[in-house]
Amino acid sequence: MDTGPMRADFETFAELFSQRWRADPYPRYRQWREHAPVAELRPGFFVVSGAAESAAVLRDPAWGHPDPEVLPPERQHPDEPVHEDGRVVRSFLGLNPPDHTRLRRLVSKAFTPRTVERLQPRIEAIAARLVSELLEAGEGDLMAGLAGPLPVEVIAELLGVPLADRTLFAGWSYAMARALDPDFLLPAEAVAEATRARREFVVYFRELAARRRRTPGADLLSDLVTVTDQGDQLTEGELLVTLTLLLVAGHETTTNLIGNGGYALLRGGQGFASLGDGGELAERAVEEVLRFDSPVQLTMRIARRPTTAGEFAAAEGSQVVVLLGAANRDPAVHPEPDVFDPARDPSRHLAFGQGIHFCLGAPLARLEGRVVFRELARRTPALRLSGTAEWNPTTTLRGLSRLPVSTS
Repeated sequence: MDTGPMRADFETFAELFSQRWRADPYPRYRQWREHAPVAELRPGFFVVSGAAESAAVLRDPAWGHPDPEVLPPERQHPDEPVHEDGRVVRSFLGLNPPDHTRLRRLVSKAFTPRTVERLQPRIEAIAARLVSELLEAGEGDLMAGLAGPLPVEVIAELLGVPLADRTLFAGWSYAMARALDPDFLLPAEAVAEATRARREFVVYFRELAARRRRTPGADLLSDLVTVTDQGDQLTEGELLVTLTLLLVAGHETTTNLIGNGGYALLRGGQGFASLGDGGELAERAVEEVLRFDSPVQLTMRIARRPTTAGEFAAAEGSQVVVLLGAANRDPAVHPEPDVFDPARDPSRHLAFGQGIHFCLGAPLARLEGRVVFRELARRTPALRLSGTAEWNPTTTLRGLSRLPVSTS
């Protein structure tokens, strides 16, 4: 691909995310990284695309998040949680210590490795059922038939959502995921749709949480309602934004992991047969997908105090965009980075972040990807592409909207 001359300015940076490069942004990423692994586009605005430089920013406690907005009473909405002082309630993903530390510790006490392990039989059963339906049909859309519904069912199972209500999740999740894109990429209608979805989600889970307080069940929602740490407990607003995070992170990113992985494997010639008759390479393939076509393409930080971005001095208040998708194809860390190799030794990718914001749900995403890839390798080794793949318009979260396949 001829990507043209390179300029390290804001216009060129924004053009990275245009529809023109949606199917394959990586040649542009490579050009940007080779030109400047750390670039200051204007005073106090940095773009980081090198692997070492990205990891350094993500681990640096000076790079954090802006303080939550304080809303006056006239701007508050009953279905947009705020603290008593008017501060917008955020999930721990968008907070700094000590608030981040407190909330993440509380959620971690409920969302334990054992919680994830208990889900494996259900994930296997859901995957087996959905693959059987694909085989019976002989053809279909891997996104609509498997990559989308499986994570929705899993997160709903995890939270104890009634089966009849699970179809609500996909629409809410997609709308809220769209709003994760940087402000300069967000159309007004996407913001409005995300706001509507978030409010509907809050109304739904406020009532479900109240029922769990009265009658706890064997699910994560019940655990989050009752979890304590030295007398501390989640407020209702903190519970609701945590559930929102779990929905988007637990659904959209895993859907993209499965879809991006399926596309990479099916384009590779041998398809899922390359994972072995019993899917022996499924675990390695998951790590390779996370590196090669990261479900989360970028993240942003703000300087909480004077620090650095690569060799640049960054004043307090500076902003940085970390291009995870570019960093994960840095040849300084990943030999032959543009080659998808499901047998590759697992590498130090940044798909789940680094430092205090390392993804809490990484074990669950890895488990779901591993189970699905193994099931497809075992039962559909002849699966092939049968049409043109189509990509979602989202930028922060990269994934397919359609992946037509055939089993014959």
